[in-house]
Amino acid sequence: MALGSGLLMVLSQFAFGGSFDSSRVAAQVVSGMGFIGAGTIIFQRNAVRGLTTAAGIWVAAAIGLTCGAGMYPLAGAATVMVLIVLEAMHFIQHRDANVSLVWSSGDREAMMASLDALRARRIHIVTYTLKEDRDAGGGVRYCATAELKMRDDFPLRSLTALLDSVEGVRLESISG
Repeated sequence: MALGSGLLMVLSQFAFGGSFDSSRVAAQVVSGMGFIGAGTIIFQRNAVRGLTTAAGIWVAAAIGLTCGAGMYPLAGAATVMVLIVLEAMHFIQHRDANVSLVWSSGDREAMMASLDALRARRIHIVTYTLKEDRDAGGGVRYCATAELKMRDDFPLRSLTALLDSVEGVRLESISG
């Protein structure tokens, strides 16, 4: 957003000479793109998502205005800077992988041991639910569903092996 603000400041100072007030157009683009960008921001699962998208929409409008004012070298430099920043953000944000995991056992203690095994490997459990099902014969089966956040370089087969190492636990599904 700082880059977009800087572009619009330069644009309003240097690009609109003459007898008419063409900066009103830029002002309307700024507020309009801010409104559209705000619509991309979502609060979900205790996390804010869409800020990068909103800033990208806004700075793209600023680059467009800069091109429209004929300031092509400035627009080109801003485009390169935006691409560098977005690539850096992508690298930083995608170091963690989200994994959905479902596993079951007939023993509640085995389910707790499996959770302890995950935590021991420093795997962050974002959400976790444990359901207890009883069959017609009175037997109990526990089924756990979890959303995990873990290092992107942690292989899923290691996660499978980790759960297989807990006696009595059966992995139902894994996706990530």
